Amino acid sequence: MKDETIQLGHGGGGVMSRDLIRGEIMTRFGQEGALRGLPDAATLPVPRAGALVFTTDSFVVQPIEFPGGNIGDLAVHGTVNDLAVSGGRPRWMSLALILEEGLPLSVLRRVLDSVQAAAAACDLSVVTGDTKVVGRGQCDGLYINTAGIGELMDGFNLGPERIAAGDHLLVSGPLGDHGMAVLAARESIRIENGPLSDSAPVHRLVLAIQDLAPSIRFMRDPTRGGLAAVTNEMVEGRPFGVLLKETSLPFSPGTRAVAELLGLDPLQVASEGRMVLVCEAGASEAILNIWRGLPEGRGAVKIGEVTAASSGRVVLETVTGGRRLVDVPHGELLPRIC
Repeated sequence: MKDETIQLGHGGGGVMSRDLIRGEIMTRFGQEGALRGLPDAATLPVPRAGALVFTTDSFVVQPIEFPGGNIGDLAVHGTVNDLAVSGGRPRWMSLALILEEGLPLSVLRRVLDSVQAAAAACDLSVVTGDTKVVGRGQCDGLYINTAGIGELMDGFNLGPERIAAGDHLLVSGPLGDHGMAVLAARESIRIENGPLSDSAPVHRLVLAIQDLAPSIRFMRDPTRGGLAAVTNEMVEGRPFGVLLKETSLPFSPGTRAVAELLGLDPLQVASEGRMVLVCEAGASEAILNIWRGLPEGRGAVKIGEVTAASSGRVVLETVTGGRRLVDVPHGELLPRIC
């Protein structure tokens, strides 16, 4: 392609559209498989037994590129993780691009390379998609919409209604790194050894503990609203509460520094490569040991317990021995982080 930026003609369905799709999309995703030949819809080999898990998501992160990733691998990881924490083995994904006139092709290529690499690392096939172009100033460069389909894994029966007093809460690693990395990049906050996005897939963490599935009550990825939102959603209207231990909460030094600088509660900050899990007390050590043997689970820890006290509330036991409520975030604490 001779043009170095996206033009409105790239979305017009003519020669420029054809060149963009053939030169940038098909070279990465259409060499074989369902996308080859550009059908209007993908034909997928649906499993004969079991069930499918289906999700959709949109990504409008600003800036498009941030420390530790970009909107491309973020879109793949976000889709994979929504399937995984629902007990699904990720298989297929759609990729729809909304491009802004004037977007440098060099940026688009880096994003598409990241999508290709992340999908390959997750053994996920991009099987259908779409491309649209809008005028300058209408979409901040690039938006991505995805849909993901996975196969439901045997053994998982998940839901907050299965949680009981005495259960343990686990997280797979340090929290809040993604939200703080994006915010620091957006606001040009320069801190030595500052936060890097934790954007990563969690499906291998789920696959590794499938044999323990009957002991697992609940799984979620703590994206918008962070751990505070996930735990408050868990206990809302339920006859139990959650007690978190501040001394056990994992935060990286960079995330702590940015949060303290801006007066933000890192409990409310999004992660894009972590998962929260509730399990029977007797299974927690086995799960932690399995997770710590995987690169994406090296920082896994127990952070609290489900309690019969304070039903419907999340309570944090502080380092000084006091206690405070962990409230659900009001409004959008950090907009445009995914």
